[in-house]
Amino acid sequence: MTETPLKIMYLNPLASSAAYDDIFAAMARDHKLPGTEVHVTSLPEAEGGFTHIEYRSYEAMVTRGIIRAARQAAREGFDALAIGCFYDTALHDAREVSGDMIVTAPCVASCEIAASLSNRFGIIVGRRKWVHQMHSTVREHGHDHRLSGFYHVELGVTEFQCDHEETGRRLIAAGHKAVEEEYAEALILGCTMEIGFYREVEKELGVPVIDPSIAALKRAEYAAVLKRQCGWAPSRKWSCEAPPEDEIARIGVFDGGEVFGNRVVVEAETPGPQRKAA
Repeated sequence: MTETPLKIMYLNPLASSAAYDDIFAAMARDHKLPGTEVHVTSLPEAEGGFTHIEYRSYEAMVTRGIIRAARQAAREGFDALAIGCFYDTALHDAREVSGDMIVTAPCVASCEIAASLSNRFGIIVGRRKWVHQMHSTVREHGHDHRLSGFYHVELGVTEFQCDHEETGRRLIAAGHKAVEEEYAEALILGCTMEIGFYREVEKELGVPVIDPSIAALKRAEYAAVLKRQCGWAPSRKWSCEAPPEDEIARIGVFDGGEVFGNRVVVEAETPGPQRKAA
C-alpha cells in the first residue's frame, strides 16, 4: 500500500438518512483495508426528503445531487466513489464529471464479483417493481447470459431493517428457489438495505451470497489500488468525454452550495479504525 491512505467515498443517494449512514459506516469499518479512509456521505435535505428511490421519478430527482457529489468528491481528492443504490443511479452521468476519480456502484460491482465466483447467479430483490430496470442494468453490464433470474420478496427498501427475522426468512426462501430450482451458483442481494443478511443466507444455502454495499465499497477500493499501483485511471475520451469546464461554469448549477448533508468518516487504521462525524 502507499503511505497516503486510499480515500473512498460511499455515497448514500438519500437525504435525512443519518441512521442509514451509520449502518454503511459500520460496514465500511468491518470490511475496508487498514490503509483506507472511507467517507460515508448522503445528500442534503435540499435535494428532497427521500428515504428510498424505488421509482424512476425519484431517481431522476436525486440524479442532480449525485452528479454534484461526484464532482465535489473528485475535487476533495478521493480515489474512488461508490454510489449506494443497486439501480446504479447516475453511474455514467457521475463518471463524466469525476475527473480521474473512479466511480462504481452496487449492481455492476456485484455482477463482476459474482461472475468471478460462478457461471450462473441469481439476484434477490425487494419488489417485483424493480426487476425490469435492474434487468436492463445487468444486461447493459454484459451479464445477462449468467443470470438465473430475479427473485422478489415483496419488501420495500425501508422494510428490510424493520423485522430482521422476517426479512431473513424471506431472503432464504427466495434463495432456495434460485439455487435448488433454477441452479444459481451464487446469489446477489439486490438492495443496499439488505445489508447484514448475507452471512445468514450463505450459511443456509451453501453458495456465495454477495452483499451489494460491501461489493461496491470493495470494488471501489480495489480500483483505487490499481490506479495507484498501475496508473489505471478512467478514460475521458469518446463516450467518456467530460463536459467543458467553461460550459459547466456558465450553466452554474454543478457547483456551490451544500453538496453533502451527513458525513461519517471511518479513518485509516493508525493502529485501529476510528470514527468521527463531520
